[in-house]
Amino acid sequence: MSIYFDNAATSSPKPDCVVEAVRDALTRTNANPGRSGHAAALAAARVVLKARESLAALINAPDAMGVIHCFNCTDALNLAIKGSLRAGDHVVATELEHNSVLRVLAELARRGRIEWTLVPPSPDGFVDPAGMRAAMTPKTSLLICTHASNVTGAIQPVAAVGRIARETGVRYLIDGAQALGALPVDVQALGCDLYAFPGHKSLLGPQGTGGLAIRPGTALNTLREGGTGSASDSMLQPSELPERYESGTVNLPGIAGLAAGCDYVAGRLSRIMMHERELTDLLYRELSRISGVALYTPAEESARTGIVCFNVGDLSSAQVADALARRDIAVRGGLHCAPGAHRFLGTLRRGAVRASVGHANTFEEAETLVRAVRELADGKRA
Repeated sequence: MSIYFDNAATSSPKPDCVVEAVRDALTRTNANPGRSGHAAALAAARVVLKARESLAALINAPDAMGVIHCFNCTDALNLAIKGSLRAGDHVVATELEHNSVLRVLAELARRGRIEWTLVPPSPDGFVDPAGMRAAMTPKTSLLICTHASNVTGAIQPVAAVGRIARETGVRYLIDGAQALGALPVDVQALGCDLYAFPGHKSLLGPQGTGGLAIRPGTALNTLREGGTGSASDSMLQPSELPERYESGTVNLPGIAGLAAGCDYVAGRLSRIMMHERELTDLLYRELSRISGVALYTPAEESARTGIVCFNVGDLSSAQVADALARRDIAVRGGLHCAPGAHRFLGTLRRGAVRASVGHANTFEEAETLVRAVRELADGKRA
């Protein structure tokens, strides 16, 4: 059985309740929610609503109807960014952002629609909120900050950025791809207008799921229009949430699995956090003792998620990841779709190895990974 340390890409294994929920949606409630009045369609609609309510409760969203089901976190970020911006706007984001943010902004800038500024992290790997404030101009209409780096796991000061957003009246988007399900998230306390998240990572749901939490009163332009099952006599897109942003048939099996994963995590979040922190502590501590291993993850345990990022000697990250894969240990090497983070780390050429723990990993598996890295480092020195 392979050892899986690639949970930051997608979590594995999924809990049995998630698998059962997907199976049930494909059999018992296999109908189109919101389109018909028969029993199966009504049951399917209840599944979609249940997921929305569970997600809202997990993140303390003030209105469950403002939690929009999306295809994934990338889809949610596209809706948040493109739906917020108008021609001539200025955006402030961080160099730690994922390409799901960077490429959206770069394309809008290429078309001449917006201007944007990326704020670099401090030498310790954390963005200084004062730097984001200093980068703002009179045209700044959107602040964007990742909740936690998908490369280093460094938890960013998103609440402090939220205070700046509230003081200045500028809209604020948080990318929660590496946070929700791994950390407590309270969107009201964070002061954000928009919180994007995937369903398939720390929420333990199926791939092809995600969402965007929209603060009440935050208006977005639509990215797509179409059938919603409501106001069908009008050719105009409904203005009510969530229908305004959920055109077409939703991913019922995925959403059912996401609801199950969300409930599973919500009932165990403290235990999952403690377990993943202990595993990460073990990996960080033992890898730091190996000569030739460079660590990029914050040393302070409370400042990081379940990611340990490293390189071995002068080997490329791909060489290390491949060598570990031949030992049946799954990690991820490369640039992790975050070129700015690697530019900051000085690893843009060879990338970095990312080991990301999950709820089902064991201490024995972590020790096996450490032994394998030690063997690689010793072999390289030899």
